[in-house]
Amino acid sequence: MTQHDPPTLPAHRPGASRQAPEAPDAPSLSRTTRPWMPALLYTLGFLTVYLLAVCTPWGQRAENALFGLGKQGGEEAWFYPLSGAAYGSTPLPPLELSAKPTLMVGLAVIVVLTLVRRCWWPGCAALGVVILTTGGKEVLKSTLPRPDLVGAPENLLDQGFPSGHTAIPAALTLAAVLVVSPRIRPYVATTGVLWLACIAAYSATNGGHRPGEVLGATLLACACYGLATWLLPPSAAPGATRSPRALPVITLTLALAVALVSGARNDTLTRSLVSAATGFICAALVWYAAVGRPAHTARRTRPALG
Repeated sequence: MTQHDPPTLPAHRPGASRQAPEAPDAPSLSRTTRPWMPALLYTLGFLTVYLLAVCTPWGQRAENALFGLGKQGGEEAWFYPLSGAAYGSTPLPPLELSAKPTLMVGLAVIVVLTLVRRCWWPGCAALGVVILTTGGKEVLKSTLPRPDLVGAPENLLDQGFPSGHTAIPAALTLAAVLVVSPRIRPYVATTGVLWLACIAAYSATNGGHRPGEVLGATLLACACYGLATWLLPPSAAPGATRSPRALPVITLTLALAVALVSGARNDTLTRSLVSAATGFICAALVWYAAVGRPAHTARRTRPALG
């Protein structure tokens, strides 16, 4: 029996030696997965929407035609009684006069969550997302030129790129997912995405904003979120978000239904469908930025760690 003991000892050593060098590699791999590419892609998307919708004659004609399809203006939208524009109606946040209160309440909630959970870096990043999105929206609306390339009527020359009403729910949703617990992050994202689908679709259908302005605001918020997550330290950056397999399908299906109802009008089916499609695209962009992209990054790096 003693003659067989020595051969059994080396049999376990190669396995231990194969596993030992892999442990220090994990931190270096995690540092290489910082999400700088999404920030660039969302920024390029924002510029593309602006150049195509605002700076080309055919883009201006397409969006201006949508404004001419509704004879009665915003009153024909199904959600008009909730817009706050009707006399005595209570606006759905952040429409009409509820925009600034909604923004202030959202910032206060982010601060409270940051203090309670003591997530200092994510909290600062969340505040940065909201401030950069809403502040950048104001700067861009006043600085980006909107040339009149098609001889449009005066009422269609207002500068509204990007949409402020859409920027608020998009920014607050993306900021919230940074400061909440990873376990409830998908459900917070779902709530915010449904809110965004409603506001984006209604903003496009009531005549206050063109579809390109609504998409531009959402892409601006996603770009700020991508920049914030890129600048976060690796230990504080949001990791993979685990959610039920059916949740993405349920969320996007509900977002489509909400967008269809919020964008519906009594006078034109075309404008209703275009507005609903705009709201749904905005919801899908924010969902992918908040939940889909980190999970995809984690799946891509998992084989390298094994």
